[in-house]
Amino acid sequence: MPDTLFANTPRIIALANQKGGVAKTTTTINLAAGLAELGAKVLVVDLDPQGNASTGFGIEVANRTLTTYDLMVEDAPLNLVILETGIDRISICPANADLSSADMEMISNEKRSFLLHDALRQPDMTVFGFDFILIDCPPSLNLLTVNALVACHSVLIPLQSEFFALEGLSQLMLTVREIRQTANSDLRIEGVLLTMYDKRNNLSQMVEADARENLGDLVFKTIIPRNVRVSEAPSYALPVLSYDSSSKGAEAYRALSREIAERYGIKMHINGGVN
Repeated sequence: MPDTLFANTPRIIALANQKGGVAKTTTTINLAAGLAELGAKVLVVDLDPQGNASTGFGIEVANRTLTTYDLMVEDAPLNLVILETGIDRISICPANADLSSADMEMISNEKRSFLLHDALRQPDMTVFGFDFILIDCPPSLNLLTVNALVACHSVLIPLQSEFFALEGLSQLMLTVREIRQTANSDLRIEGVLLTMYDKRNNLSQMVEADARENLGDLVFKTIIPRNVRVSEAPSYALPVLSYDSSSKGAEAYRALSREIAERYGIKMHINGGVN
């Protein structure tokens, strides 16, 4: 088996939406858990100054000695920033409030849009053995998010099943197009993921129909339901797959993980590694 599934580099996926409250961090955490459960080795890069992904994996603020801020702004070595999460096959580059000033500090750097790209595209990345890198972006289209879009291969867009859900996508799609034209010609949309879906609610069904009509195959087949177990899991610093493995939310994130694995032709086996 190669060092990673993708030969010389792990597959880097940014999870982005400038709108808050769309289950972006929740999806980052649970997609990581789903891929790890299938046998992949995953690095989560917490790029949100709120550090919710770090908290969701139980990383205490006091233990975030080096963070993605140090990785990007202070040029800290990746191996010194990475922490183990306590979940098999998942590591994290944690974040804290230091990132809130990163935009201002990076603006004078002529390579300001490529700082994360360079940190995650080191020649010796295969030494870490990561199959996937998931970047949890802040809820804004700032320089941190631009760094994520320049660094990644694709962007996954969580979309809450609510009124006006599609309206906020236009600016993000425009940003993706601009990044593709100027800094990352290979950038593509991994998919749009409907989240917080309530099948009993006519509005959720209307949003799904609207999304599939306008975006077609860009919308994942998997839909993430509104599920109390998904909401409870972060307070226990666990992915829902660990907190309540049989819940509807856990099963949905497993389905999403399988959908992503299958589109790359990757054969994975639960708790059994990758072929």
